[in-house]
Amino acid sequence: MHYALPYKTKQFFFVLIKLSIVIGAGYFIYQKLITNPDLDFNTFIQLTSKNGILSLKNSIILVVLSFLNWFLEIIKWQYLASVVKKISFKDALHQSLGALTASLFTPNRIGEYGAKAIFYNKPYRKKILLVNLLSNIMQMSITLALGIIGFSIYSNSYDIAVNYYKIARFLTLLLTIIVLIILGITQKRYKIKGISIQRIRDFVMRFPKSKLHLGILLSLGRYLIFSFQFFVILYFFKVNITYLEAIPVITSMYLITSILPSIFIFDVVIKGSVAVYLFSLLGINDLIILSTITIMWLLNFVIPSIFGSFYVLNFKFSAQN
Repeated sequence: MHYALPYKTKQFFFVLIKLSIVIGAGYFIYQKLITNPDLDFNTFIQLTSKNGILSLKNSIILVVLSFLNWFLEIIKWQYLASVVKKISFKDALHQSLGALTASLFTPNRIGEYGAKAIFYNKPYRKKILLVNLLSNIMQMSITLALGIIGFSIYSNSYDIAVNYYKIARFLTLLLTIIVLIILGITQKRYKIKGISIQRIRDFVMRFPKSKLHLGILLSLGRYLIFSFQFFVILYFFKVNITYLEAIPVITSMYLITSILPSIFIFDVVIKGSVAVYLFSLLGINDLIILSTITIMWLLNFVIPSIFGSFYVLNFKFSAQN
């Protein structure tokens, strides 16, 4: 016998879920800032204040770069999602920042998929999941392509011991698995949570090429902005390094951290550890690198997630959902 919960009970639980998301995100942010074992919070504040990072001029520059980063992400989501259903910039803003808040402490931001899908009625949700997957693949492709180039330059410049044979063997194995999946499994139409791999392939093949090209360009624009922002913070810390010297290290850092599975809230810790190692060969102080990573995290994830909390709390669950 199927028993349906009363509407008011559903609304109560829905409000409880929204509050839990916002409170949970706030708690994890607080814990990461206050109990970071690698960077004492007071030391971080003293170091940023001493170097004028928090000055009005520097703060405006960094905030503008973060604004541009998220502006491009929101525009990308608006154009890609419009293939399923036309949305306004305001809708894309709510969905992008709300999903960021909801996915803040999920492994590899996996919660973003469900969070964005919930903004749509049931008939659209599976396609929205595919659009979000495609959007993330675009961003990852840019990270991998530029990261491989940057790491090649970095390893040659600093004589890093790299076992290219093992890397080539791993990539060959990975490519073989991907080919087998595409040629074999797709023909049998196996399903993953109601979405067949055949359907994913068909969806991508039918996706408007103009929007694919625009999505890739916007992904590239985002990458160039936040990698440049990283260099700007180093510059504000008075690190004696040129942009051409810094960019191979920065792209290498994003390459390595992008392929490491992690809980998103600890992404700053992983990036910090990798960055400290990579920048150590340039003789840059560990505290400066850790502080730079923390500032990037605050500007591009914590602050947007605070605005996203507002959209989460004000989200209305449609009766059609």
